[in-house]
Amino acid sequence: MRIVPILILAGAVLLVLVFGGAFFTVHQTETVLLTQFGRVVGEPISEPGLHWKTPFVQEVHRLEKRLLEFDGTATQMPTKDKTYIEVDTFARWRIADPLKFFESLRDERSADSRLEDIIGSEVRSAVAGHELIEIVRSDKARTVPAEAKGQSTGTSVLRQARRGRLEIEKDVLAASAPKLVPLGIELLDVRIKRVNYNSAVLPTIYQRMITERQQIAQRFRSEGEGEAARILGRKERDLREVESIAYRQVQQTRGEADAEATRIYAEAYGQSPEARDLFAFLQTLTTYRAVLGSSTNLVLSTDSDLFRLFRQMQK
Repeated sequence: MRIVPILILAGAVLLVLVFGGAFFTVHQTETVLLTQFGRVVGEPISEPGLHWKTPFVQEVHRLEKRLLEFDGTATQMPTKDKTYIEVDTFARWRIADPLKFFESLRDERSADSRLEDIIGSEVRSAVAGHELIEIVRSDKARTVPAEAKGQSTGTSVLRQARRGRLEIEKDVLAASAPKLVPLGIELLDVRIKRVNYNSAVLPTIYQRMITERQQIAQRFRSEGEGEAARILGRKERDLREVESIAYRQVQQTRGEADAEATRIYAEAYGQSPEARDLFAFLQTLTTYRAVLGSSTNLVLSTDSDLFRLFRQMQK
């Protein structure tokens, strides 16, 4: 009979331990800290498995072992050349010292707030110390196209970046990381995610860009029209030259042909009276063919040379 109360007492103690939270598990991706009345007791627990704590007195606080993401808010800031831009950054970090992190920040929400302050401040300092071209260009190795070097469109001049955004991001990382070490945070990387103009001046910027592109397009069109005019001028000159040469050759050929015909006619005319009469007859027929037509009316005297053949036909 004494065994029953002992079993009941053991069961009650087991229930207290279980429902009082005496046991807890640790996942392989997290580190656990135990606090007692708000103060950390013992060392951080990073070994995965089942662990023991004092029920009703100690509390479990879980911290992430893996890399954590910080996504900053877009902030407006001026560059060295007084251009206001909106810069959006992000970073990767991890909890390097869980005890320092918990004592100073307690949770990730507080850590995000401190990261926003520290990284945002360093980004503003870096942007204020460099011109816009340094923030826009990814690195100084990226070159300006040869046709655009030194080209001015009236509002801007393209030039080579001296450092580039990658170097500026390294500066921000080097300046921010030491300030986060006392908080138990290891800052691994900082990047500028997006750069944009101030929304208040965006319409003006877009209009200026449109004007620049229109000026460049007009310059290209003017150069094209000038080149077209030069090509047309050369074409007209070459055409006139070809026509002149062809006309000269035609006239020369005609002159030679007329001279040869005259020579043949002269030779034939001088050979015999019959040939002379035949030549005169043929020439007269040629004259009739040129002068007389189906609708031609002539008034001739009877002793006209043109009427000579008609008189002979009547005889």
